[in-house]
Amino acid sequence: MQDQDTIRRILAESGDTWAVVGLSSNKERAAYRVADVLQRYGKRVVPVHPKAETVHGEQGYPTLQDVPFPVDVVDVFVNSALAGKVADEAVAVGAKAVWFQLGVVDQDAYDRTRAAGLDMVMDRCPAIEIPRLG
Repeated sequence: MQDQDTIRRILAESGDTWAVVGLSSNKERAAYRVADVLQRYGKRVVPVHPKAETVHGEQGYPTLQDVPFPVDVVDVFVNSALAGKVADEAVAVGAKAVWFQLGVVDQDAYDRTRAAGLDMVMDRCPAIEIPRLG
């Protein structure tokens, strides 16, 4: 479904501003740890969560629409039943790519997002993939 070229393009060429939907200050959550890895690799991580908390030094926003600057990649840490709505919002805000985390699967959302011209990866983790870029 997603090839290594798409993964590489998103991680290396799509831009450095990543909105992480589902990111809160809860250090026990995978989103917190993945966001830390993305920052260590030079990505700007923008928390998107109803609490709008500041996480890893970045101001949070309650929705993608509330982010007042362009977002390059939308990294989705919500359950599969909600992920399609987030993918549609990513298209609406002009993101270049959408990344559904491990366990987040919605084939219809994948197809819609790709049809809208965005790169997309589903059921993978950028914190696992980014060190492989070398």
